[in-house]
Amino acid sequence: MKVGMVASHYPHAAHREEFIARVHRVAEEFRRTPGCLSADCWVSEEAVISIVQWESEEDCAASFAAVVAAGLDIDFDEREARPREIARLAAA
Repeated sequence: MKVGMVASHYPHAAHREEFIARVHRVAEEFRRTPGCLSADCWVSEEAVISIVQWESEEDCAASFAAVVAAGLDIDFDEREARPREIARLAAA
């Protein structure tokens, strides 16, 4: 079953461009992993939004493991103005 994630991130204005670059790097790593169907970075006036789709929950877990193994920064920290909003999705 296909699964997905929509994550809205709210970086402080001073960190917005850096944060967009971070999301692009993570998306690139996700796309390299088997089972990742798409990974994109979108922006709105207030948020940087990650939208990712995988073939299965196992592929999702493997993608996150690959991102961590690659040493990419995915932790919430003081560069963000408020907590992330993450919606996990499953195809119906």
